[in-house]
Amino acid sequence: MNQLIETVVLGVIQGLTEWLPISSTGHLKIAEKFLGLKAPLLFDVILHLGTLTVILLFFRSDVEKILSALAHRNFKTDYGRLIPLIIVGTIPTAIMGLAFSMFLENFFQEMLTVAVALLACGFVLYSTKAGKEKKSNISYSAALIIGIAQGIAVIPGLSRSGLTIATALLLGIKKDEAFKFSFLLSVPAVIGAFGLTFYTNFGELAASNLGWIEISAGVAAAMIVGYSALKLLWKVLTKRRFHVFAFYCWVLGTLLVIGLLLGVF
Repeated sequence: MNQLIETVVLGVIQGLTEWLPISSTGHLKIAEKFLGLKAPLLFDVILHLGTLTVILLFFRSDVEKILSALAHRNFKTDYGRLIPLIIVGTIPTAIMGLAFSMFLENFFQEMLTVAVALLACGFVLYSTKAGKEKKSNISYSAALIIGIAQGIAVIPGLSRSGLTIATALLLGIKKDEAFKFSFLLSVPAVIGAFGLTFYTNFGELAASNLGWIEISAGVAAAMIVGYSALKLLWKVLTKRRFHVFAFYCWVLGTLLVIGLLLGVF
């Protein structure tokens, strides 16, 4: 029963923070450390599959049209043109994600790193106040830059949605296009992360004694909360209030730094 409660709590945290620009990975690290909740890395990634399902549901019309364009090899329509843009954006994400998992992952696991990353994320989010929405279309160079931002967000404490949407807005891309491209770009990233982690860490999950009931409960919680969080993010973005999430990141990051300096944590 304790494991079931823990996986549901982690699922709620994942669903709430994956789409809101406040770093789901950072919050999972904080929960695992300070709430005494501990789940294997692969379970964290499985939770991402729950929130990935939310994307496919929320953007189901866009996904269907993209798949149709791909099936017909029609890359001249608006949705067909998104396919190579997503590929371009995915390349730097994949390279940086592999480099992180192979060489840098242990370096970025400390709570101080999470705290500093949250503070930095806040500055990026707040900078979107200066963004000017001028462009309806995303260029290949913009897709590449947004993909690099997504790759950097692999560091716990940096929000993937926060960095990609903020980057798009600062590049002058209109908010609806920035919102859609950010989440469509996350699909191959989440699938790739799951495949890599499943291959390298399956034994860790098997040894944790987590059953399919606990895993399913966590994923369901992530999906339900994630769908509401995604709708909330879109509502905030349309009201041009995206930068307000910066204050949350600053407060949480500052509290972590103070707690670490005082030895509370």
